This record gives sequence, C-alpha cells and structure tokens, in this order.
Amino acid sequence: MNTTHNSPMDDGSSADLISVAELQQQLNDLLQQLSPKRLQVLTDFAAYLANAESEAATQELLAIPGLLERVKHSSVTPKAQYTPWRTLRSDV
Repeated sequence: MNTTHNSPMDDGSSADLISVAELQQQLNDLLQQLSPKRLQVLTDFAAYLANAESEAATQELLAIPGLLERVKHSSVTPKAQYTPWRTLRSDV
C-alpha cells in the first residue's frame, strides 16, 4: 500500500506525487473493503465533491464580464452568419 498521504485540501499538488491511474486503483482497492453502508456514505460524499467542483467552475465562468450575454447572443445568431472554419484556416 502506498504510504503517501496528502491533505484533502491539496488540489493539484497531490497529482504531482501520484498519478490519477494510481489514485483510481487505490480507490478501487479500498472500495472492495467497505460495507454497503460506508459505500453509500462515500458515494454521497463523492457526489457532493463533484457538485462543488462543478459549481466552482460555473461561478468562475459567470465571473467573466459579459460572457453570459455573449453566449445568449451567439445562440440566437442565424447560422447563415457563421463562416466555415476551413475557409478561415486553410492550413489546418
């Protein structure tokens, strides 16, 4: 078992110490040891973390001045006004 321990708040620095694949393997190994009740608790916590990460990303996007208005405007722009990217970048 890996003896590297990281604080739960180490977002990013822990990825330098251990790969995502190794973390997933460790998690899979630990999941096999949990009772159904503890597995439910872990599932709820993982859902909470995923939601918090998604919410943080949403707030980051909403903090960009005028982004929401630009997205709304682009969704109502008629497709005829778009230019195919191949005519703009023939070298791609």
